[in-house]
Parts: sequence; structure tokens; C-alpha cells
Amino acid sequence: MQFYDTGNFLEITAFAEKLADLAAPVALRYFRQKLVIESKADASPVTIADREIEAAIRERIRERFPDHGLFGEEHGLDKADAERVWVIDPIDGTKSFITGMPTFGTLIAFLEGGVPKVGIVDHPALRERWVGRPGDVTRYNGQPCSTSGRTSLAESILYATTPDIFTGQDRDCFESISKRVALRRFGGDCYAYALLASGHIDVMAEVGLQPYDYLSLVPVIQGAGGVITDWSGQALGLNSDGRVVAAATPALHREALAALNAA
Repeated sequence: MQFYDTGNFLEITAFAEKLADLAAPVALRYFRQKLVIESKADASPVTIADREIEAAIRERIRERFPDHGLFGEEHGLDKADAERVWVIDPIDGTKSFITGMPTFGTLIAFLEGGVPKVGIVDHPALRERWVGRPGDVTRYNGQPCSTSGRTSLAESILYATTPDIFTGQDRDCFESISKRVALRRFGGDCYAYALLASGHIDVMAEVGLQPYDYLSLVPVIQGAGGVITDWSGQALGLNSDGRVVAAATPALHREALAALNAA
């Protein structure tokens, strides 16, 4: 089994950025236009933009890397047993997209041996992009970025996409961490994680996420100096339970985990 070295990840990263470049004009062509909005089996919305972007990305990956696996939100899993897998969310934040909010993003992850190695978080409407890869710090629009460095919940800003995702015990856990922070806010979808990588917020805690929602975030958060795991502190992978916590520093992450599990 031969793994990519750091130099080869440069090739993968450059290709991943080209995929994001491919997706952006499609998203913008449909953004703030009248669209037919369908509901999927889980009641989440989907549009032609989601499907067209993912189809274009999948086609380009198959042309370049026919032996790689593909897992996308709209078109499912192909070559599940492949050593190298691309994970795609064509429009993360479809609800934001269909309501005219510019915080939606395209998420692209490259996994090797089940581990997220390269992550792209691209926001076409805002012209902002975060890139994480081995051997380099996370880049925001080409420039190095880093987390805030905060180590205490008492000084931290906590975000989640919406309070609606927390029910039952999960709600109690989220309230447990919320009462320990300096400020709690909601919104942003994947944009909030990107803001964490750039040092503007400090903690994210969410549930109900799918692999295409979080795997691209792992290299981006880690490369900026942060930590991102499930609520048990385990590394995120294709089979994680969808409970995600990210923090600016290892110390802050430990305190966040303790707070989430104190309820």
C-alpha cells in the first residue's frame, strides 16, 4: 500500500482547488434566483444547483482519478472500499442558499486510509476560501491563518448552526457548554467553522452532521492550530456519529468536551 507523501498532497490540493473553482460559477448562477426546491427523504431541501455542482465535480474526479472513491450528499457512495476517497458537499447550507444568505459553501475533502488529509471550504458568494493540507498551515485566500489561541471557555465565543438541531440529552449537553462561554451565537453553517480557523470565534458544537458536512473541516481546523473531534474526543471519519466539537486549542477542546459530557 503506497501513500501520498507531502509533495503529492500538493497535487491533490491543487486539483481540489480546481474542483472548487468549477463549482463556484454554477452556485452563483443559481444564487438568489427563482428555483424549484425539492424535499429529500430527510425533509432537507435540495435544488438543481446542489445536483449540478456535485455531478460536475464527480465527473472531473473520475476523469483524473478513476480508482478513487466518491461520496457526495446528492449522488451517494461509489467505490466504498477504495483507499483514497473524495467526500463532497456541493452546497453546504442549502437553507441559507435558498434564502439568499451568502454563507453557504462548497466542501471538498480528500481522505486516505479513512483519514481526512486535504480540506477545501469555499464560499463563492463571499469570495473566501480556506484550504488545509499536510505539511502546511491552513490558508485563507492564499494567506496563512490561525485560530484565536484561547484556552478557556469563559473567554470564548460558541457557535452552532441552529438551536433546532439539539433535542433531548443533546440539548442538555449544549446548554451545559453554553452557560460556560462568554457569548453564544447561531448561524453560518460551514462558514462558522472557517471563522474558527481564522480566529474570529472559538468553539463549535453540533449534532446530526453527515460525513460530507464535517470531513473537509478537519484539515482546515487542524492546520490552523485547532482541534476537531466527535463529542467523545475521537477522530472524525466516515462512520462518526455526527456529533462534532471544534475548538481553537487543545486546552479549550478538553474543557469543551468536559462541559458537553457534564450534563
